[in-house]
Amino acid sequence: MPVVQANGIDVYYEVQGDGEPLVLIPYLAADQACYAFQVADYAKEFTCFTVDLRGAGLSGKPDGDYSTEQIADDIAGFMQAAGIDSAHVSGLSLGAAAGMHLAARHPARVKSLSLHSAWDATDPFLRTVVETWRIMASGLDSVTDMVIAGIFPWCFTPELYAARPEYIDSLADFVRSRPMPPVDAFLRQSAAVLAHDARAALGSIQAPTLVTFGERDLCTSTRFAGPLTDAIAGAELIVFPGASHAPIYEVTAEFNQRTLEFLRAHAG
Repeated sequence: MPVVQANGIDVYYEVQGDGEPLVLIPYLAADQACYAFQVADYAKEFTCFTVDLRGAGLSGKPDGDYSTEQIADDIAGFMQAAGIDSAHVSGLSLGAAAGMHLAARHPARVKSLSLHSAWDATDPFLRTVVETWRIMASGLDSVTDMVIAGIFPWCFTPELYAARPEYIDSLADFVRSRPMPPVDAFLRQSAAVLAHDARAALGSIQAPTLVTFGERDLCTSTRFAGPLTDAIAGAELIVFPGASHAPIYEVTAEFNQRTLEFLRAHAG
């Protein structure tokens, strides 16, 4: 179980594959295994470093306020401790929020940047959604139950629930099998989502950047496409038809193919 000290906390990570380093940053409440469906393909061409964030998985869960800037510094510290001079960086949702700050604050560390289901700054609608998750987690006294009952419906389309209920059940079982955070740690991590505002940092991003959305996403809908692609020089945009907030699970083959094309274009 590889663990390094970074930015004052223990950071757990796993490594698979061979090739240029690719750091995958998880989303809210998730541990590093959330990218299992991507690593299966990515690891054929890249050395994949999947990391547990502050407040989740097997990494440290200290008291105090969390921020997406702090999580970005955690990742930079992890890269230094793990001997990764620079890497391709990819993140979804909270992982994307941290990734954009990482690229702005530590530009030499980021060879390319992939921002999936991302947003530049939390708006009133996203705030309302995340606040309901916080209320549910506290009321259920379970982050696991809250994720399945509260977050899943924002991640998957009604059509997926109807057509593939067994797949939804398998994803729920996967969540139940993972080391989920206690409620207090979730509240600290989700507070970083509520406070996220990278608008002043986006113009500093130098790395080649891919921005993707699910066409049916409501949480981080394509309302954020313009603010991101206008602010990040040369950013590319992909919208996945028929997908919601989690294209990594809904349209896995297409997601992996399109994102690998971007990674390959900026490797070497």
